[in-house]
Amino acid sequence: MVDRLLVDVGGARLACQVSGPSDAPPLVLLHALTVDGADWDGVAPAFAVGRRVYAVDLRGHGRSERPGQYSLELMRDDVLGLLDAVGVERADVIGHSMGGVVAYLFAEEYPERVDRLILEDVPAPHPRRPSLSIRPAGTLPFDWEMVLAVRSQLDTPDPAWLERLGAITAETLVLAGGPRSWVSQEGVAELARRIPAGRAITIPAGHLIHRAEPRAFTEAVAGFLGLPDSPP
Repeated sequence: MVDRLLVDVGGARLACQVSGPSDAPPLVLLHALTVDGADWDGVAPAFAVGRRVYAVDLRGHGRSERPGQYSLELMRDDVLGLLDAVGVERADVIGHSMGGVVAYLFAEEYPERVDRLILEDVPAPHPRRPSLSIRPAGTLPFDWEMVLAVRSQLDTPDPAWLERLGAITAETLVLAGGPRSWVSQEGVAELARRIPAGRAITIPAGHLIHRAEPRAFTEAVAGFLGLPDSPP
């Protein structure tokens, strides 16, 4: 059974899909840019066997509020607000792509709130060539102003993001998508090296590992978190 919550975190109202036993250890899922918590639907049921799963729509995405103020740091603090609102002291956190950046920023800033961290095809934060931003036609399931704000930060990341990776105390698994991914795999490997308790494995599925290879993804996560092996 999946419950749908709307949680006021102070700066925005967040939508969240919640599944799994209410007394199980919590697991937070953070999605990539322009999708939402439903992006995890293919793997969340496997995690919900042994975890209380919170699949969040980050601000400006999906059913969450579009407050007009956007940054990855605000999204980071929204995660803190969500945990406080639902009474969760510490959680395991999985982040994909942009959600992975939010996840490691959260682990840098609030290490006492993270048990274990899983980062899916996320490179170390270095400046990159700006991407061309053309608004798609029609009604969008996300705020286009949010996309512009986040891409600007990803193109020119705060140097402190890189410097503070060494402050992450959580045991961390970095999943690399291999040569089919558009993300720099050298950058993904560097991210794992810079996190003190980090290690990397490659699942050669491209950038969308959890969608392209859900069984391999859930097996890797289950092994790392000590979950029952029940892939979708």
